[in-house]
Amino acid sequence: MYREIIYEVHDPVATVTLNRPESLNAWTQRMAAEFRHAVYQAEHDPAVVGIVVTGAGRAFCAGADMRNLATLSDGGRIDTDDSDVDVPAAFFDDLPDDFSGTYTWLMGLRKPVIAAINGPIAGMAVPIALSCDIRFMAEDAPLLTAFAQRGLVAEWGLSWLLTRQIAAGDAMDLLFSSRRVSGAEAASMGLVQKALPADQVLAYAVEYVKQLASKCSPTSIAVMKRQVYSQLTTSLADAESDALRLMSESFTRADFKEGVSSFMQKRTPTFARLS
Repeated sequence: MYREIIYEVHDPVATVTLNRPESLNAWTQRMAAEFRHAVYQAEHDPAVVGIVVTGAGRAFCAGADMRNLATLSDGGRIDTDDSDVDVPAAFFDDLPDDFSGTYTWLMGLRKPVIAAINGPIAGMAVPIALSCDIRFMAEDAPLLTAFAQRGLVAEWGLSWLLTRQIAAGDAMDLLFSSRRVSGAEAASMGLVQKALPADQVLAYAVEYVKQLASKCSPTSIAVMKRQVYSQLTTSLADAESDALRLMSESFTRADFKEGVSSFMQKRTPTFARLS
């Protein structure tokens, strides 16, 4: 089914590789549909603890396919070519309203999503990567928002996403100038969590998920992910009150008993997977 991505599962990691290397993995409607379908599979596969997103070849994603942008600028319409890729509507119905947008639905998933930014990333690929939970990036890879250079705006929620990761002034700089930022600078700004040599980025992301799977409760991760995102727009009092409710619920779960028992017995915990 997949023509523009590669989807692989090697317990406990699902890897989604954007696979149009001849165009630096430029984003198309077909790729978007295949990406949603693959992530849907991963979200409901008990073999998967975390999802890694990366790019084939030397780039992560160059943003929207320029041929599509040219068509739009001429007043034309983009051919979606995705009618054979179907994701159940209920998948999106179950997501919180704030995190069910075109790409921000990644934030509404239960499972962690890691962006392994192995090469250049530009345009709409930036808000997609920022909708992932954690980002590791090649230290010499360029990142640029590009929208101002195309007569466009901060698309796909990017103005909100950027300012949740970096200072407003830094966000303005990246949006206004569209200047190139290396992975090393992106890490120093807090835009990505770690900058690495390009050939180590994917392996590091995969190992990160493996470490989660070996030590941490998938249920706890899912609850904490929801806490962090839902509480970005709430008061401290509401966040603390919600935490108390969720704490009480956690005391009744088997994972709590296993977490305490494994610590007392000095052994590695065994937690149930999400399906």
